[in-house]
Amino acid sequence: MIGGGRIGEALVSGLLAARHPVKDLVVGERAEERARELADRYGVRVTDTVDAVDGAHVIVVAVKPADVEATVAQISQADLDGSTEQLLVSLAAGIPTSFYEKRLPAGFPVVRVMPNTPMLVGEGMSVLAPGRHVQSGQLDLIEGILSSVGRVATVPESQIDAVTAVSGSGPAYVFLVAEAMIDAAVALGLGRPVARELVVQTLCGSAAMLGEGDSATELRAAVTSPGGTTAAALRELEAGGLRTAFYDAVDAAARRSAELGGKAE
Repeated sequence: MIGGGRIGEALVSGLLAARHPVKDLVVGERAEERARELADRYGVRVTDTVDAVDGAHVIVVAVKPADVEATVAQISQADLDGSTEQLLVSLAAGIPTSFYEKRLPAGFPVVRVMPNTPMLVGEGMSVLAPGRHVQSGQLDLIEGILSSVGRVATVPESQIDAVTAVSGSGPAYVFLVAEAMIDAAVALGLGRPVARELVVQTLCGSAAMLGEGDSATELRAAVTSPGGTTAAALRELEAGGLRTAFYDAVDAAARRSAELGGKAE
């Protein structure tokens, strides 16, 4: 695991807490204080990038996009032979598999992953996009690893910008909705702790109902009585252009993801 930030730590925590925990997990982290913190908290060996990568079966790059090029340069200093026994997994947003394939030994398998922050509480959505040299067994391996911190799906890399816009950035949309609902509840006279509890549990319960399989349209209709309070609220949201705003937001995120990928090339 190269990078001990929030996403890297979330995956470390999930792997160690899994039904079949990883027994040979090494973290590459350059910040000394953070390295000590991770070592003390999880009992894993924390070292530099080159040492962590040497002999590794799976190399997970969990650094910020701006740090990827320097990180790959360090990885290249390790003992990489491009065999099917080694695999690189990138959690860095906006960095295509071709970026790594051009800088690693010929034929080196790379899987691009778009995670999201709910993996911090074991409820993440991780979407895999395999590079040119990835075999089916390797993809199964990564799916098993990431399932320790939530759900996993696989798409062609051509769809990863859309994935980034929906699930990668998606938690921020939900948090913004929650923030607006809490503020509105406070404006109506509720105390902020009560408002927060009402909104959080409503979102959690609603997400659980969606997870049961019914469509969002069916569930919304079931709550909306003709001429009732919910109908009045939804009318205001529609008049305010909620659907258009969400469409434009997701589209903007997808376009920005594509721009970042183009720059990374």
